[in-house]
Amino acid sequence: MTISIRSATFADAPTIARLCWAYRDLLAERARDIPGIVDTYYGADSYAALIDDLPRIHARPKGDILLAEADGTVVGCAMYYPLAAHGVTEIKRVFVDPAARGTGAGRALLQAALEGARGDGYTRAVLDTIAPLTEAIALYDRMGFAPCAPFYEPDPDFAPHLRFFDHPL
Repeated sequence: MTISIRSATFADAPTIARLCWAYRDLLAERARDIPGIVDTYYGADSYAALIDDLPRIHARPKGDILLAEADGTVVGCAMYYPLAAHGVTEIKRVFVDPAARGTGAGRALLQAALEGARGDGYTRAVLDTIAPLTEAIALYDRMGFAPCAPFYEPDPDFAPHLRFFDHPL
């Protein structure tokens, strides 16, 4: 399976939405023992509105929505956009379809996001995840991300279940 990474176009909106909903489903599955976390951070109505707004939030030249393709089929996504802190970007919604896991698509998406962010002038990338996403945490570690302090004010009920990482660019 050959993986390639490209920037999304407006025509990719339905595919991006499908991947984002699948990402939310994965979070819900993995966070079964953390009641309320998915509804707090990814409530269905607010998440639907967010998905509709992704092209604006991650618009070039200071952000991007990246798609991983395997043999012409989109199998994953990753996004980045500017935070208020100068030179800092947040990487969001890194997700690979279950059928494409283990192919290097996640690593390729993260690498492309880091390279794109560096090219856009960022000096630091941050991201967060939930503790049950152990495969993601292992990938972040292998790619040189380091644990860091929260870069937003987490809900105190869920803070123990969140993990924050940064990566110098």
